[in-house]
Amino acid sequence: MEKELKIGIIGCGAIGRDHCRRIMQTVPGATVVAVADYVAAAADDTAARFGIRSFGNDCDGLIKDPEVEAVMITSIDATHHDYVMKVLAQEKWCFCEKPLSQNAADCEEIIARELQIGKRLVQVGFMRRYDRGYAEMKRIIQSGELGAPLLIKACHRNVSQGPGFKTENGITNVAIHELDICRWLLDDEYEDAQAVRVRQSANSTKGYDNPQVVLLRTKKGCFIDVEVQVADGYGYDIQCEVVCENGTVKLPDPYAVVRRSRPQGWDSLNPAESMPIMTDWKERFIEAYDIEMCRWVESVHQGKLTGPSAWDGYVACVAGDALNASRGTSRFLPVATIEKPALYK
Repeated sequence: MEKELKIGIIGCGAIGRDHCRRIMQTVPGATVVAVADYVAAAADDTAARFGIRSFGNDCDGLIKDPEVEAVMITSIDATHHDYVMKVLAQEKWCFCEKPLSQNAADCEEIIARELQIGKRLVQVGFMRRYDRGYAEMKRIIQSGELGAPLLIKACHRNVSQGPGFKTENGITNVAIHELDICRWLLDDEYEDAQAVRVRQSANSTKGYDNPQVVLLRTKKGCFIDVEVQVADGYGYDIQCEVVCENGTVKLPDPYAVVRRSRPQGWDSLNPAESMPIMTDWKERFIEAYDIEMCRWVESVHQGKLTGPSAWDGYVACVAGDALNASRGTSRFLPVATIEKPALYK
């Protein structure tokens, strides 16, 4: 039997705890041996729940610990770059939840370190690539049966946001998934981008734009339109439709059981049709997270990562930087990257 990969997790919030459970209970060939968090009590509580070691708030100690063979980073966005660099200093495998960093310059530093090592050690948590719906959409697009893709119409709607959320986070933390999945679906790169402020929702009175619209143009001429709502008042709703020359391909609603009935108190001539809308983002992509984690562990055992790379994390950040810089200018700004190193080709 293959030896288990010993993983340490930094960040014991919602996604960190869920990944800990996932690895311990669902993912073969791996186990979590230690956790740490800026808030020591969060690490202690998670460790007690799973019977593993807690490093409290000593995240650096976890990274350097000889027993830890791979580090998973699920801490707050602003800490990702520094922790990734510390993991790379130890030349250990690293899984970093999105975003890889909050700006492109920091991502370039991560890329430079991987090039210095001469090996991909970092995978970025763009789990949508492992969703069956998106995977089938990509298969259909690549088959050519619908002709060339022309444009993408998408939306990313969340119920609410916690304190401290800013307009820019709507791009760097929320729409970052669309920035990755659209270029993956199209197998294309971005030419330029613009963020547009539209009529604001009464559900958002906390000082950040809601909604905002993300516009992107690709090098092959595709146009992408993403509605970003971070406080929609009703649920977690992800939509994506690719319009091609000879048809369209659309992301299916997950586990969508359609109910047709006559609601109580309604006239019998007016039946209703409905389906449930999820409110928990972890549930919407639960299978994708499972597949993502299994594939990551498999690739580590094989000594060669196959999932989203530091380069993919970098490109998403470059696009995000352009979008945030464009806000209020009424102009598309170029999405200009450094030359892609051979390591990521």
